[in-house]
Amino acid sequence: MLESFNKIYHVGLYIRLSREDDDKVLMSESIINQKSLLLQYVKENHLRVYDIYIDDGYSGTNFDRPDFHRLLKDIELGKVNMVITKDMSRLGRDYIGTGNFVEKYFPEHNVRYIAVTDNIDTFLDNSNNDIAPFKAIMNDMYAKDISKKIKSSLKAKMKEGKWVGGRCPFGYNQDKNDKNHLVINKEQADIVKKIFNMCLEGLSFYKIAKRLTDEKIKTPAEYYSFEWKSHYNLKYGEWHSKTIRDILTNRMYIGDLVQNKRSKVNYKVKKIVRNNSNDYIVVENTHEAIIDKETFYEVQKRIPKNKGRNEKKENHLLDGLLYCADCGHRISITSRRKKDNKCYTICNYYRTYMRQRLCTTHSNNYDELEKIIIHSLTKMCLNYISKDKIKNDVLSNLDKMSKVNDKKELQTLNNDIKQINHNLDDIYIDKLNKKITEEQFERVKLKLETELSIKQKKYHELNDNRNDTINEKSKNKMITEYINEFLSMKEPHRELIINLVDKIEIFEDKNINIHVTFNKI
Repeated sequence: MLESFNKIYHVGLYIRLSREDDDKVLMSESIINQKSLLLQYVKENHLRVYDIYIDDGYSGTNFDRPDFHRLLKDIELGKVNMVITKDMSRLGRDYIGTGNFVEKYFPEHNVRYIAVTDNIDTFLDNSNNDIAPFKAIMNDMYAKDISKKIKSSLKAKMKEGKWVGGRCPFGYNQDKNDKNHLVINKEQADIVKKIFNMCLEGLSFYKIAKRLTDEKIKTPAEYYSFEWKSHYNLKYGEWHSKTIRDILTNRMYIGDLVQNKRSKVNYKVKKIVRNNSNDYIVVENTHEAIIDKETFYEVQKRIPKNKGRNEKKENHLLDGLLYCADCGHRISITSRRKKDNKCYTICNYYRTYMRQRLCTTHSNNYDELEKIIIHSLTKMCLNYISKDKIKNDVLSNLDKMSKVNDKKELQTLNNDIKQINHNLDDIYIDKLNKKITEEQFERVKLKLETELSIKQKKYHELNDNRNDTINEKSKNKMITEYINEFLSMKEPHRELIINLVDKIEIFEDKNINIHVTFNKI
């Protein structure tokens, strides 16, 4: 019988099991076994149980566990003055934290602690209590070893091209038949494509986010509402510039798996830190792409030209393209002044370190500067670009893109038609086997046949159009008009400019160096 020292004990039985524990058969059985052992112990020692505290699926490397906090609260309210666990590792595997509770917290609150299988009892003077700190260290080392094994296993899966993350990237779901494989979520994928297209149009992160918000398109937070209960974007449906940037720079959308981008500080600390890009684990062509590689890498070139623009002021044709030739930093455009309706360029480095005089203003009347640059670009185009070459290249690209898109759509339609025919066969067999009634059969059959008719009609129309050359003359005329407009530069738009210009360097003496994207031949 346990010595009571003439004291009445109100016992809190604490039970914990983590997902990392590999000495279990079933989690529920292990919890039951711990509970059974502890109840048998209190029965044999004629103790009174106040409550049982169970943390099922929580690591012992930290003490952020719901029922453990409940136990501490009851201790501080004076409801519990004895804590019993199966062994010390159930209390915790962090030797510093465990030692703090056993050596300081429990004695300060006049709580007796017992670890049954370790023969530790803090109110008895025995040798087992003396080795308690060493047991805590051993438990800590065990947790560290388990953490290493889990990390090693996860990294091995990453290198094999298996998805091991929690929440899938926006635009993808976990494959129902293989949790380590990603499949496209069509609804989300359409939004991703829309974002890439808007970036190609020359819109900045802010403008893209604003347009999506105005069109009331669901944010990723709204799709993941089960994880983002108090998230601002979920509550108000607001798209954010950072979300746009993350989507536009995510290589996952071209079918490559990019993992190990973040990691925990260590096995005890939950804090997540971003890894160096050299530590990313990248495996190519592991899943179906949402964005083709050509589009993705074109967007990567556009991003520096579109980002960092002040969206609250007037939009300018050359926003994001101007650089200081002397210090290398960006040149921004000031707001238009009311007194003379003019705006000017200014070196950002000069503006930031004006007192230190690390650079000079590089001030120019923006409207005059824009005219000079457009005139220079026009001359470059006329001198170095052949109209016939552009025309042939554009027609070739249009034809190529059209063929690729048509081929993809025909393949999708063909697969849909096959699936519908398969479904028709299935419901007919179900009717024969009397799994469905005649009425159910007719209703489903009518629906499938209607859908089949629509798909087949679309398939034949698209297939016929692939060989249609009637519109070649009108297409040629349209391209010729576009090229003439392109070369005239009468009303240049931003999409045209960012396609032509890589960057524009401005010197303090007002000389200009235009870096173009085409080869000057």
